[in-house]
Amino acid sequence: MIYRESKVYFDGSHYIAIPHTNRPPSNRRKPVEELIEVRQEQSAETVAQSTEPVREEAKEIRTATAEPDFSDDDIFEEGCVYLTPETAPFPFAFDDEPQSEEQNPATVRMTRKDLFEQLYAQTAALPRKDRKASIIAAMLPYFDDSSRAESYVNMQFERKLRNMICRRVRLTRKVNLQEFNYFCTFTYDGSKHDEESFKRKLRGCFKMMCHRKHWKYVGVWERSPEKQRLHFHGLFYIPDGAMPGELVEVKDYSPIKDCVQTTIQNTYFNERFGRSDFKPVEDNASLGEAIAYLTKYMEKTGEKIVYSKGLPQFFISDVMENDVVCPIGQEDKKLLLFDDFECWDEGEFVGNVSRDVIERMRKVN
Repeated sequence: MIYRESKVYFDGSHYIAIPHTNRPPSNRRKPVEELIEVRQEQSAETVAQSTEPVREEAKEIRTATAEPDFSDDDIFEEGCVYLTPETAPFPFAFDDEPQSEEQNPATVRMTRKDLFEQLYAQTAALPRKDRKASIIAAMLPYFDDSSRAESYVNMQFERKLRNMICRRVRLTRKVNLQEFNYFCTFTYDGSKHDEESFKRKLRGCFKMMCHRKHWKYVGVWERSPEKQRLHFHGLFYIPDGAMPGELVEVKDYSPIKDCVQTTIQNTYFNERFGRSDFKPVEDNASLGEAIAYLTKYMEKTGEKIVYSKGLPQFFISDVMENDVVCPIGQEDKKLLLFDDFECWDEGEFVGNVSRDVIERMRKVN
């Protein structure tokens, strides 16, 4: 028996094949979510700052008039008793207009899912239990009862968990199918960049290196826990002769480890961005540590993984029955393959599986 057009990936220890099926795609449509009116509260500090200049001008005008003395609050509450639209040096609210932001709060139309995403991002620093309770309390006014609000939030947390697992699996499959030789960290110097220019120019630099020098990378943006300084962690494949600048050993003090450490830095990136750290990936153990490092930041901050082009999850191969160890997975839908299985492309033998053979196989995500 031949399993034609199977998708094969490497899980770090073994090659796994997913046989091709002719199951038609699902035509299920996503339900249209109801729009709700969400009140956007304006902070007291912002209100005070916005009304302070108006109150100062009101004091000057009131002092110049011969009318009886009123307090600042009287002037605003009475709707400018002693000023007319022609003489007022700044816009006043008259009887036919809202008197204050509190009487006419701003509202935004959005779906419950959009509101959940907004609250989920705002409560990122809380423990999971407190985070869920806080979101339920904030979304309670937009449901008929507390049980429906709690059920909806629980369902959204399950969706977040499923998405996180899928992203982790996708990251692992992409990394294990490629070859990487450096784990790098890039941090900007405030005298050379701000956050926006650092992120934009570093991504442009990576794009240029991938196009001109055939780099490959996968990484994540992250902020330091104390100073909240933005930096980038990534796994990189840099071909021989494609490294710009020079790699130099630098001894400096690490406030996190509280000791002097020796790091490998690149002069090209140090001059243009601030600081770079290059750590060679020498074996599967160091590669696994790098994957765990990226996964930790992805799960902690919710940041999405950044990939360069040309990083597939699978390669396509016909699988012979004698290369199958046994079926695995749910309902035995996957096949565990021998470590030296034969790779076939549309009936043509390419060779026993290896890095060079995989490079010549068709790829797919």
